[in-house]
Amino acid sequence: MDHTPQVTAVTAERHIAAPRDRVWEALTDLHGMPGTLSGVTRVEVLTEGPFQTGTRWRETRRMFGKEATEELYVTACQAPSRYVVEADSRGTHYVSEFTVRETAPGRTLVRSSFSARPPSGGIGGLLARLLGGIGRRAVAKAVERDLADVAAACERRPGTP
Repeated sequence: MDHTPQVTAVTAERHIAAPRDRVWEALTDLHGMPGTLSGVTRVEVLTEGPFQTGTRWRETRRMFGKEATEELYVTACQAPSRYVVEADSRGTHYVSEFTVRETAPGRTLVRSSFSARPPSGGIGGLLARLLGGIGRRAVAKAVERDLADVAAACERRPGTP
């Protein structure tokens, strides 16, 4: 029996009718994240200063009807075009990468890639193999919802709700 951990990987893209700098700000404004991303209920920033490599925070999200809090950390950041965030939880290593590219004046393409490498053995590894497809679909929906939320925040015009 193969005990190699299965990596769950999801990639989504979204064109946003807003300049790259506005999109970058929405993606990296940790204090404003609960107001931008509908899946995020709370953020506790653990480091001071601008969003950059080394920035850490605790993010509480609602998934599967329950709240879960994870500590995330930025492992690469080339503002305003790319950053990588990682987290470790219950033996699983998570990596999210965001790329932000202006494709025309006032039009930006955001690409979000997410991967999760579960533990190779024990109950965690077994559950990861059994629930892999369900988990991948749930993660894909969450990533797409986050991008839709960022688009809605960036495309909102002054004076509109």
